[in-house]
Amino acid sequence: MDYFNYSRRQANEVYVGATPMGGANPIRIQSMTNTVTMDTEACVEQAKRIINAGGEYVRLTTQGVREAENLKNINTCLRAQGYNTPLIADIHFNPKAADAAALYAEKVRINPGNYVDAARTFKKLEYTDEEYAQEIQKIRDRFVPFLNICKENHTAIRLGVNHGSLSDRIMSRYGDTPAGMVESCMEFLRICVDEHFSDVVISIKASNTVVMVKTVRLLVEEMDKEGMAFPLHLGVTEAGNGEDGRIKSALGIGALLADGLGDTIRVSLSEAPEAEIPVAKKLVDYIMQRKDHPYIPGGVAPEFNYTNPSRRVTAAVGNVGGEHLPVVISARLDKNYEVSSQFKPDYIYCGQALPENREEGIGYIVDANVWNEEPNTYPAFNTEQLIGLHQMKADRKFLFTTYMGLNEEAVACLRLHPEVVIIAQSNHPNRLGEYRGLVHQMMNQGLKNPVVFFQLYQEKELEDLQLKSAADMGALIFDGFCDGILLYNHGGAIADTKVDETAFGILQAGRIRTSKTEYISCPGCGRTLYDLESTIARIKAATSHLKGLKIGIMGCIVNGPGEMADADYGYVGAGRGKISLYKRKECIKKNIPEEQAVEKLIQLIKDNGDYIEK
Repeated sequence: MDYFNYSRRQANEVYVGATPMGGANPIRIQSMTNTVTMDTEACVEQAKRIINAGGEYVRLTTQGVREAENLKNINTCLRAQGYNTPLIADIHFNPKAADAAALYAEKVRINPGNYVDAARTFKKLEYTDEEYAQEIQKIRDRFVPFLNICKENHTAIRLGVNHGSLSDRIMSRYGDTPAGMVESCMEFLRICVDEHFSDVVISIKASNTVVMVKTVRLLVEEMDKEGMAFPLHLGVTEAGNGEDGRIKSALGIGALLADGLGDTIRVSLSEAPEAEIPVAKKLVDYIMQRKDHPYIPGGVAPEFNYTNPSRRVTAAVGNVGGEHLPVVISARLDKNYEVSSQFKPDYIYCGQALPENREEGIGYIVDANVWNEEPNTYPAFNTEQLIGLHQMKADRKFLFTTYMGLNEEAVACLRLHPEVVIIAQSNHPNRLGEYRGLVHQMMNQGLKNPVVFFQLYQEKELEDLQLKSAADMGALIFDGFCDGILLYNHGGAIADTKVDETAFGILQAGRIRTSKTEYISCPGCGRTLYDLESTIARIKAATSHLKGLKIGIMGCIVNGPGEMADADYGYVGAGRGKISLYKRKECIKKNIPEEQAVEKLIQLIKDNGDYIEK
């Protein structure tokens, strides 16, 4: 793999109805209905809205054989109205439903975690190698007849592994790890290969973006070892809604798309399904602009591990680098700028706004904590001003440089000045490639200076800024390179406060700095047992001021306890109009009436000492 230059991974072509994916086909966009699958009219109307928005595949939940058989009616109605978009059946726990769905859907998604294995209970199971082999044989015995039905009906399948629904069998042998998720998938893929069934698409998803990206990278490596090239479906599960859902999705999906991985995507938002489509299209279109970009020469540092990265070792410069959390530098000239305590930047780059009695530089970076008093001021300079670096007395200095600007003179200077923080710049169409090139060069030269990434945009819409900046930062964060971010939107079309909130949101989505409550909320589907959007709004209204809590809001039990296992509290649909509340993996209260559940959740948070009043 070329870490510095964009090219798409060459995957097998898989036909899904009349809309193939993989191969030389474009990256396909899809969504999933949240209507009840037995309600033919509602499903048809929602599918049409998804398709009219640009969706190329429509997925429907298929809990049982009745729902699977009703796909025939939904398909017939859509075709009669001129819609030929392929339908995908989504199966959990019910192989018989998968068999039936293969007759009427163009693709069937099954979950390796619950297709044959029992529902997850978090129990530790012990297997001898012989017993484990017998469990794999059980999968083969049940899976092969399904593959034969798919062969006969030209039905594609998706192996959809979810972090939240790994089986107890996999968990017991591999733990709650990316390696376990990959093996859960590979068990089924090996059977497909043995049976000469190639119409297979794979997804490995998680609400934790770090787990999701690491696992997909590992899966591709494992497939390469075994000579497989199945296409990939990308998504971040339970990403949430609003800006959180967009930033988290763009960070995870964008990081993989930027490395050429992915043949279809779904941006899972806790909103109307058709709202997902334009977001996904923007993300794909932005990444695809890198195609055929000017070549970036780069040398990979020997210590870098793409599938199991760790944070790059740096020497701390004040509170930048070392073991410190990544910093946020805000670009502005207004010293009367006010921010909330949640999103206060660490530094402010203020250009030449403080010229009196300051050391020469292209500008100044000040400590934001004392901005309205006498600020601690640090020089910001570029590689053309290196000659003056030796005379600068400040205990920390900020060097703006591009990858190509990091020449022999600059490297020699940085060796003598560990107090310099690099602010990486790029105007390249593939700025990720140049930023990776710069950091890898520093690693190859043994330089320990921290690196802050300067991300410059000229966006009029906040959503566009969120998607592009998150996509550009994703791989840098997951590679372990991010000591900070300087996010600047030129032109003032978006409020400075929103730009800063986006920077903090990116760091939180990458799990490297927490500044607010994190919501792990599913997008909803036909299994959802309550009004998801209004419930999320009520929970956010009561808890958004809390810092550092993770709250899971799940429509049903399928991925509930598993996907939100690292959440502090969980709100899970248990039955029609009934809610169960969790503290981490433990169910604390069962079957609470929906109208009382939000208040009961807040009380549970208070009872455990995790709530503060606004």
